[in-house]
Amino acid sequence: MGLTSIVLIVLLVLLAGYAVTLYNALVRLKHSISKAWANIDVLLKQRHEELPKLVETCKQYMQHERTTLEQVVAARQAVSNARVQGDVNALGRAESGLRAGLGQLFALAENYPELKANESFQHLQQRISGLEKGIADRRELYNEAVNLNNVRIEQFPDVLIARAMGFKSGDLLQFSEAEKADVNIKSLFS
Repeated sequence: MGLTSIVLIVLLVLLAGYAVTLYNALVRLKHSISKAWANIDVLLKQRHEELPKLVETCKQYMQHERTTLEQVVAARQAVSNARVQGDVNALGRAESGLRAGLGQLFALAENYPELKANESFQHLQQRISGLEKGIADRRELYNEAVNLNNVRIEQFPDVLIARAMGFKSGDLLQFSEAEKADVNIKSLFS
């Protein structure tokens, strides 16, 4: 075995090691997206469980606001369906509808002093506000993981491994422009 053969073998081993390193980095990014999505999913499930309680509490006081309550219930179901299907684009649209419905519901609650004073309503309002903040925080982490993944699978030489191994780009979780502003629920009740 000559020197050329040894150099060639060493280069092939180094190239294979480099390819494995790139592959492992892409796998980590893929799992970062899954982990970030799971974190959002937990909060969405918690909020999903709280919303019927809020609607029931509001129904006791808001007899004339059935349309708003029905909008919140329908939006809740749309979020749930998108979450279960893992459809990020549909989830973004459904979240926008839900946030709009909740904003309208909390604004209408201003007209019902008994509702605003209800301890259950206050607790649910605080709980849902906290979950909304958590969802926004986790959404930021999810979008960062997706962005890192998307950049890596398009960069050279990562793109070679990504295409060969079937790595896919991810979709950012985006809300409509009107819904990007945080709903300040506390200000509605001061």
